[in-house]
This record gives sequence, C-alpha cells and structure tokens, in this order.
Amino acid sequence: MVVNFRIAPGVAASVAALALAAAAPSVAETPASSGAPAIEGSSAPAAGAGAVSLPPTPTAWYADPGVGAAAPVSPDMLAKGTEDPAGWLHYGGGYRNFRYSPVSSLTPASVPHLHAAWSAPTGTTGQFEGSPIVYGGVMYLTTSYDRLFALDAKTGRFLWRYDVQLPDDLRLCCGPANRGVAIAGDHVFMATLDAHLIAFDRRTGRVAWNTTIANYKDGYSVTSAPLVVGGLVYTGVAGGEFGAPGFVDAYDIVTGKLAWRINTVPTDAADPAAKTWAGDSWKSGGSPAWTTGAYDAGTDTLFWTVGNPSPDWNGDKRAGDNLYSDSVLALDPHTGRMKWHFQFTPHDMWDYDGNTQLFLVDAMVGGKPVKAIAQPDRNGFFYLLDRSNGHFIRATQYVEQLTWAKGVDAQGRPIVDPTAAPQENPTARVCPSNLGGMNGSWSGAYDPKQGLVFAPSIEACQEYVKGIAVYVKGVPFMGGMPNTVDADAGKAYGLLSAIDVNTGQVKWRYRDPRPMMSGVVATAGGVLFTSTMEGEAIAVDQATGKRLWSFRMGGSGRGQPIVYQIDGKPYVAVPSGGWSSIDTLAGAGSMQPEGGHLFVFSLDP
Repeated sequence: MVVNFRIAPGVAASVAALALAAAAPSVAETPASSGAPAIEGSSAPAAGAGAVSLPPTPTAWYADPGVGAAAPVSPDMLAKGTEDPAGWLHYGGGYRNFRYSPVSSLTPASVPHLHAAWSAPTGTTGQFEGSPIVYGGVMYLTTSYDRLFALDAKTGRFLWRYDVQLPDDLRLCCGPANRGVAIAGDHVFMATLDAHLIAFDRRTGRVAWNTTIANYKDGYSVTSAPLVVGGLVYTGVAGGEFGAPGFVDAYDIVTGKLAWRINTVPTDAADPAAKTWAGDSWKSGGSPAWTTGAYDAGTDTLFWTVGNPSPDWNGDKRAGDNLYSDSVLALDPHTGRMKWHFQFTPHDMWDYDGNTQLFLVDAMVGGKPVKAIAQPDRNGFFYLLDRSNGHFIRATQYVEQLTWAKGVDAQGRPIVDPTAAPQENPTARVCPSNLGGMNGSWSGAYDPKQGLVFAPSIEACQEYVKGIAVYVKGVPFMGGMPNTVDADAGKAYGLLSAIDVNTGQVKWRYRDPRPMMSGVVATAGGVLFTSTMEGEAIAVDQATGKRLWSFRMGGSGRGQPIVYQIDGKPYVAVPSGGWSSIDTLAGAGSMQPEGGHLFVFSLDP
C-alpha cells in the first residue's frame, strides 16, 4: 500500500496525514427514565469566547443489564462456523474462510424480491470495511476509527456502543479501516488503529481488558479482525509502509496476556532468514501480518499471511528473497512454531504483499483429493498449495492483465520480467497495480458445492517509480511511488471472477466499469452478494455471473457482506462507505461523499 499518492493530476495527498484525525462521536440524548444504555463521557474541549458551551461528549454507551444470548460462545460453536445459519461467528464465516452461508432461500428466483429491512449509520468517514459478527440475535459491528456497535440483528436498534479514543498522531498507511471483531465465550475482541487489543463483555459493552500490542509511534497499527482458536486470540500488525518489523501474536482470551509471538522478519543475524536480506536490511524490513488468518482443525495448524518488505519500491539495499515477506506461514497455534512457509513474491518490488484471503479447500489434483490452500494473490496469480506441507501445486493467471512476470516455474517461483522493475524514470506499464488484483482489505468467497472461488479485483496498471529510501522509525519508508497511469486515464475497471480450484481456470467473469473493492458472500441458494464502487449492493448468480438484483446504497462499496437467518427469515447485511483517497488511487474515485452506513436486506416469508 502507499502513503503518498496523486488524488488528481497535479494534486498530492498523504494518506498518513489524511488519516490522523479521528472522527468525533455525536452527542447522545439519554432521558433518565428511558431505559437507555448507561453512558461514559470524556471531557469536551473548552468553548471559545462567545461560543455555546455543550455537555461533554459520551464515548461509551453500555447495556445494563446485558443483551443477547446467555450461553457463551463455545469452541464447538466456533468450529461449526456458519453451520447454524442464525449466526456469523468469524470474519471468514468459519475457520476455513469460505464466507459461505447455508441459507438456501436466497435463490436466483427469490432475490429480486429483496427489500431493505433496516439500516444504521456509523457516524464516521473513511472506508467502512467491517464484517459483522452475529450471535444470539445481536450483531457486533466495527466501523472506521474503531467504533464498536452492538445492534439488534432483526431491527437494527442500537444496544450498546464503544468509541475508542484514538491519539491524533496515528501512523496509518491506507486509511482508518477496522474490519471486525472476533467472538468467544462472553467477549468480543477488537484490535485498534493505535495497536491495542481490547476484550469487551459482549452483553454489556464494558471493557474486560486492554492490551498494548506495540507502540503505534514506531509505525504500527492493526486494521483486521482477530481470530480465536481455543483459549487464544490471534492478531497481526500493519506497518509495512513504515518499515516496522512484522509479527503475529497470540493472547490469552481471559487475561489478555501475550502467549507467544512469531516475527515475520529476522530479529538477529543468526536467524537463517537473515541471509535472504542484504546486510542488516531486515532491521527495517516491514513484512506486516495485517490480515486475518485461517485454521485447519484436521492438522491443528494456524495459517497467516505476510505482506510487503520495506521499502516498498526500492529493493536495492535489501537484495535477496526477503523472508518471510509475501508468504503464507503454517504455525503451531499453541506455540507459534513455524511448520512451513511458502513465498508468493520473493523480493517484492511492487507492493504485492501476500495478504489476500486464504481458502482451505478440498481439491482434486490429478484425479486425487488434496487438502489444499487456494489464494488469489495480489500479484495476479491464483495459487494452489498442499496445506499439509506447503508443496506448490499450481499457479494460474486470474486477472486479465499481468505483465510483471512471464509465469511461474515448477517450484512456484515467479519468472520476473526485468523491464517491470521500478525505475527512476519508468516507461513500462506494469500490471497488476500495487492494489491488485484482489487485495487483503476485502474478502472473496468459496462455494464448496461448485468448487469455485469468487475473487473481486482491480484491473489497472501502473508505472512503478523507484525513489530514495531513508529509514527513520515511525516515518513512511517506501522508496518510491506508483504512477497511476490507468486510473488517471479512466482505464481502470473491476472484475468478479469465478475460479475453479480443481483446474485454476476462470469459469466466468462479471465486469464492472469501476474497480471491484468490496467483499463477497456466497450462499447455498446459489446467489452471491457484493457491492460496487458506484454505491450499489448487488446479487449475482453463482453459476453464471449474471446480475440478478441491485439496490442503490449511495456510498462506495468497501465492506464485507454477510448472510444470516433469524426465525426462518434471511438477512443480507452490506456495508456502504468508501474513502476517497484510496478509491481515487485505484481509479474508482467519484463525487460520492464519504460516510459509513450499513444496509440490511430481507425477504418476506
């Protein structure tokens, strides 16, 4: 990702600067006899001369007594994922990251009759990338700038709310996103933009514990949903655009104490991985683990992906493969011990990361069943790996435009076109862009019945500029910048591609006039839900890619939709709200204003 870029010809902007100020929560009106949640306030700034003095602004509204199901969320419930359609308990739906709902009443015949059931505003600007969690009739929803809401999943009524009070000097690469919470027992867990992990009582909204993951001033933040397995909650960090060394952490869900940490770059010269970095360049090597992982119960393995090495676009001083950047790590969930790794883009010079969603699929390879990992990588290749040992099976092109590599060899190593490397004065148009392809900031989905992965992606190319790279802790460290030639020329567009995991071939593509930057959810009824940068929620036939239904939400689609069912009635929740800076970088900018809003649709019985 980038920190500085052109938002219009001749106009420069800084993502880090744009993301510094947290949106202020609105004042709550709470009648004493209303039975409304208890509130917690903070001091309001002093009023200037002649200004109206207002009460302190609340920052938390609690539910006393608690709301939602009395029974705690058990490990067995988490293991079953979306098997119970009344809930959505993981960012990826289940541990295998399918984002697939068993709800069967949403069919190509029925979805034209979908209607808006309720909606809820976030009150914040910035991209609304959250994926709701639903349990016991309560929806837990995060927003940009780390607001957390509990809402009635049937009606949208607000039940409790907590606004994290963020510092005004955050180190953010790519906007103030928060992609969701994890849930276990009687708590929900949220990571924050100032690199904290917070446990909340899921019934009241009160804080159970608050742990500092890292010093945000060193360049760290956390934007993605944590993952819970057993008694541990896992999270990784962002910070690759600041050279902040990456890691994955495990914390005790009861106490918040650190159980283990695995670093994604070497921490001393004796580490064998240090040999893949020239000199001591690993000390500022970035390689953030900023997306949500997956878990394989069969082998008791935690899978986590790793992002770009630092600096992004100038690899001169970090010659070598730069392990474990742009990799998937197979970890022992109890200790963090690495079982194996696979690197998608060695010595990444394009900011391709390795952080797009992992799908733990059962594939057929050469007529034999294989427990595999499928990943539509940001670099434009769709990978299939044996998840028992990391053995490379295949990589096929899933984007329409791919020029940075001529293919991959038998070991899965890209065959790089040397003319695609960043230059001080580039002339080569290189594809995909640094945003992808598919990107870890939005989700795909997998239909296990058809064996299809659905990957939303950007189709755009760039010129990659190599610049000066000087490392200062907590300061952007990128060594260049992409020229957004396709975005500036209006040539960027979007695809939603259905990819067969057994062959790696694209079965169908839905094309949108603007980049596809929203998540996806698939259903047993054969209908896929996503949203567009034009501000429409849409339904697509999973078998053909035909568009079946749409609803104009207004704001750009950047969030992760989910499907759940209560009292036999299906609900489809779709976030709406983009961030103009990143949207413009991708070639998807428009006059649409910012501001998050969740829309929930349903069918009448």
